[in-house]
Amino acid sequence: MLILFVVKCSLYLYSTYALYMPRPKKLRKISNAPKFKGFRAIRLDSDKEPAPILMDYDEYEAIRLSDYVLKKQTEAARDMGISRPTFARIYESARRKLAKALSEGAPIIFQGGPVYFTSEWFLCRNCKCYFNHPDKEESSIVCPLCRSSHVRQCEQDTF
Repeated sequence: MLILFVVKCSLYLYSTYALYMPRPKKLRKISNAPKFKGFRAIRLDSDKEPAPILMDYDEYEAIRLSDYVLKKQTEAARDMGISRPTFARIYESARRKLAKALSEGAPIIFQGGPVYFTSEWFLCRNCKCYFNHPDKEESSIVCPLCRSSHVRQCEQDTF
């Protein structure tokens, strides 16, 4: 009898939790990760530095597409594989973080997030590691794990 009660309670809690659980974020497509880890303000005083502001790669990409490449929000959203309202929310979040960092002199650190890259992907034949190659200027491609040059480029539909 006690076991039946525990099972019913746990099923009720699970079903209640599942009703209020948010939908998982859709992956956002970005061309490449930034070639730097972040920015730091040149401080005039020696006060304690504020806590760093974490900016996701999708927020970086939204700023890059809208303000650097000068694309309209609908075009930028199409490039990232998301809806225009979602792009607007990501862009607004990035602008707020950027404004806070500039106002407070806080460092900005770029981090992952729900993204995938559109750069070329390769497979190492030695260690079977998949990796991308964002630096297009460098002609020699080696595996980042085993440093082998026995790599092949993957097809678009590999993943």
